[in-house]
Amino acid sequence: MSTARRTDPPAPHVADSHDLIRVRGAREHNLKDVSVALPKRRLTVFTGVSGSGKSSLVFGTIAAESQRMINETYSAFVQGFMPTLARPDVDVLDGLTTAIIVDQERIGANSRSTVGTVTDVNAMLRILFSRLGQPHIGSPKAFSFNVPSVSGAGAVTFERGGKTVKERREFSVTGGMCPRCEGMGTASDIDLTQLFDDTKALNEGALAIPGYKAGGWNHRLYSESGLFDPDKPIRDFTERERHDFLHREPVRMKIAGINMTYEGLIPRIQKSMLSKDREAMQPHVREFVDRAVTFTTCPDCAGTRLNEAARSSKIDGISIADACAMQISDLAAWVRGLDEASVAPLLDALRQTLDSFVEIGLGYLSLDRPSGTLSGGEAQRTKMIRHLGSSLTDVTYVFDEPTIGLHPHDIQRMNGLLLRLRDKGNTVLVVEHKPEVIAIADHVVDLGPGAGTAGGTVCFEGTVAGLRGSGTITGRHLDDRAALKKTVREPTGTLPIRGASAHNLRDVDVDVPLGVLVVVTGVAGSGKSSLVHGSIPAGAGVVSIDQGAIRGSRRSNPATYTGLLDPVRKAFAKANGVKPGLFSANSEGACPSCNGAGVVYTDLAMMAGVATVCEECEGKRFEASVLEYRLGGRDISEVLAMPVSEAEEFFGTGEARTPAAHRILRRLSDVGLGYLTLGQPLTTLSGGERQRLKLATHMGDKGGVYVLDEPTAGLHLADVEQLLGLLDRLVDSGTSVIVVEHHQAVMAHADWIIDLGPGAGHDGGRVVFEGTPADLVAARSTLTGEHLAAYVGG
Repeated sequence: MSTARRTDPPAPHVADSHDLIRVRGAREHNLKDVSVALPKRRLTVFTGVSGSGKSSLVFGTIAAESQRMINETYSAFVQGFMPTLARPDVDVLDGLTTAIIVDQERIGANSRSTVGTVTDVNAMLRILFSRLGQPHIGSPKAFSFNVPSVSGAGAVTFERGGKTVKERREFSVTGGMCPRCEGMGTASDIDLTQLFDDTKALNEGALAIPGYKAGGWNHRLYSESGLFDPDKPIRDFTERERHDFLHREPVRMKIAGINMTYEGLIPRIQKSMLSKDREAMQPHVREFVDRAVTFTTCPDCAGTRLNEAARSSKIDGISIADACAMQISDLAAWVRGLDEASVAPLLDALRQTLDSFVEIGLGYLSLDRPSGTLSGGEAQRTKMIRHLGSSLTDVTYVFDEPTIGLHPHDIQRMNGLLLRLRDKGNTVLVVEHKPEVIAIADHVVDLGPGAGTAGGTVCFEGTVAGLRGSGTITGRHLDDRAALKKTVREPTGTLPIRGASAHNLRDVDVDVPLGVLVVVTGVAGSGKSSLVHGSIPAGAGVVSIDQGAIRGSRRSNPATYTGLLDPVRKAFAKANGVKPGLFSANSEGACPSCNGAGVVYTDLAMMAGVATVCEECEGKRFEASVLEYRLGGRDISEVLAMPVSEAEEFFGTGEARTPAAHRILRRLSDVGLGYLTLGQPLTTLSGGERQRLKLATHMGDKGGVYVLDEPTAGLHLADVEQLLGLLDRLVDSGTSVIVVEHHQAVMAHADWIIDLGPGAGHDGGRVVFEGTPADLVAARSTLTGEHLAAYVGG
């Protein structure tokens, strides 16, 4: 008899023991010595109320350190061109892998940037047309709207065989840029009456352009140029003088003993103002540009940005301009129909990228859509496209609320993509509030219990089932379901919209009821924002709060952004008999050592810069003499260190009573920001906090109609309840509220629903339902109806 020999299983390889990302002692922003162990090659979801420290842990600690360590592997020369990242405030970070961050930062709104250029699809199309287009017009540059056609000739000198030789050379570059609009797609027409008053002379203050005041260099450039008499009214200029004033080509000249470049007023304004993105301008400059300039579709290229030659070269009767104007789902079908062996690898790559657009739910976009017009959710999904077909494994993908701007129908598709990335062997970290995404997690980290200083600790770590029974705020609200209202409010009137045709809308006629809570729903790309923002413009009686990012530097804070600091400064000045400017850290009262920043920044080239607390003011930002002035027993630095809830009480009663400040503070409390400190830099606020800060600021605007675009973005399930209460208070005070929203709790709470669809892009743009939420659930005739019925258990 033979006996089978027992073999022990082989001991696990030492390399397989690193299956966790370990974080110990994280203290970034509001984190309080947080320690977590995250499983690799799994999907981990980070939950918690807005401002609890999720982004500080995921983006500010784990992803930031991974990126910093990768950057350090490059040469010092390369690092000089890369953003410098400081080491996060953490004791131990172990087991990190390469982090790929897909955040909600808007794609740079450069006026030359389109969906096609930011995803590299345009580059592939240009090569395709340069190979297959008929007639053949040149290299891929000939199809680029950013490359102008140029040619030149001249003598070149070079050394050959010990002799200096001169030869005549010619060169030409065939570009695709439309010469009329310079590849912008829009031509600008300037209203000269807004630039100057021609009845006045330059020295009498004829120029009405921001930054061209008498005595300034912009003004002296013209008044002291010597090309015309600055004391003569502009309308009396000769033909030559008028040309020199308005259109002269750039020329070097001495003005007040300084060498300067003089050029006509119109080309100078076009370069300094019109070439910039309108959204990036300062408010007073934007107002001037809106007044002085009318933008029309370029008549030469019909808005395609391309010259006639680039539009004449076609494949199967389609030009590159036609291809970029197509809906991407249609373009993908057209590319699939092309069969040309000579460019087979290019066609494969192009098909894959276009199919990724469709798969991720962006098939309704077109490649010529300016990237600055994409919403936060669309921008994030556009960034995801380059990672979908990636063959990288064992990397960490970090997502920031990837479901923002997505209909419940589209969230299922997004879940599939997250799971696919995980199943390829990657670690997926997701910051998210939606229960549909939390449900698919392998591991959950719940931060809290509150926001700001009340947060920053781990309340729960484990499975989704464990979270449900954990008793944390997220666990308690995970299965929350808003019930349909028993009774709905009666409208007090209607706002008729007739023939709305912006973007993909198809001559939509709809009556929007006033005096009630109206929710506009539909899948992403169905035309909701086009209908609401296109037909109800902000202005007289309408307060429009869109998803635009809050602009602000590290010197900006809730007090400066909301205008709260003005009444506070005046109250301090009045109580102490001094100037209000002393109580601004950006003005006269600033600490001279740190210029009111509170910290001193030391730039260390390619190394991370060092920020040290200012020794003179100890981070208080004001000079010592200013801190001696008090109001209600507090100095200005102590007031800025107060949370909103404490400041509301402070300015509401007693010696410091300031009604104007109290009103703004009450609005901040109403939107759930009572925990924020007044002087916290805007750059440290989370996405949900910024959205609510914007809402609180605009609630002070006088208007009978409020238009809100996805106010639940970045809000925890518990905060949505508070938002619904705020919307109810607005409506009960006599305001009409129109909300573009995907959150079923807001839909269920509505008095009236307008549902657009049935699909996205050219499959949408129609009103598929109007009525009460109860009617929508009963009918179940649309995608929104089906999901809302499932949500309320109808």
